[in-house]
Amino acid sequence: MASADMEKHPDEVSGMFDDVARHYDRTNDVLSAGQSILWRVATTKAVAPVAGERILDVAAGTGTSSAALARSGATVVAVDFSPGMIAEGRKRHPRIEFIEADATRLPFGDDEFDAATISFGLRNVHDPRAALAEMYRVLKPGGRIVVCEFSRPPRAIVRAGYYGYLNAVMPVVAKVSSSNADAYDYLAESIRAWPDQGELSRWLRAVGFTRVAYRNLSAGVVALHRGRKPADAAVLASVEKRRTRRSAAAPEPPAPQ
Repeated sequence: MASADMEKHPDEVSGMFDDVARHYDRTNDVLSAGQSILWRVATTKAVAPVAGERILDVAAGTGTSSAALARSGATVVAVDFSPGMIAEGRKRHPRIEFIEADATRLPFGDDEFDAATISFGLRNVHDPRAALAEMYRVLKPGGRIVVCEFSRPPRAIVRAGYYGYLNAVMPVVAKVSSSNADAYDYLAESIRAWPDQGELSRWLRAVGFTRVAYRNLSAGVVALHRGRKPADAAVLASVEKRRTRRSAAAPEPPAPQ
């Protein structure tokens, strides 16, 4: 089973999602007690798709969120790194373009999309900050990002109940409803290891997004984060200069052993 720490192995995580692709959406609906539908509606409203726009849905899975966005008349491009998810998505939504790709190396040029979104996928990327930077790159000036992700309930009593559910209840339900219960052990571990709302907001600002804000859904079990790529040319230039300085100052990655 893949490890859920911040040093994820993309091939392992991708293979795990291949195994659960067929029943993935049904299992999510069961495990969330139907809340996943409400989270999808909230995400779609936050993206606010408009007919004629081009929208990127990263970690799109089987395309459930992509289809919701496409109902507006926008052109949606669905990206995922799991071949099994992509195959299932193409069967279910033949009118949506699905592309197999790594979120940290998106196969698009600069300034291509009006909006970009990722739902419950950022945790599964081996370098989530690089994925946010890539979404920033492919957005047009003024483009918007929406990140829907499991988070940390701010109230201790809710947090305790939620983590109790992850530890004791979810594994039992997953064994009944999923074709790969181990994948949901990974899910629980990845949620516990994920940073809180404030830290993800800082990541968004660090790659250049402005007007960053979030709101909690389901008492903070999930948080909906939003931001904008600056539209002003001077601000864009300033952000790019700051990003370049930060990249130059970053330590070199360790050499492979």
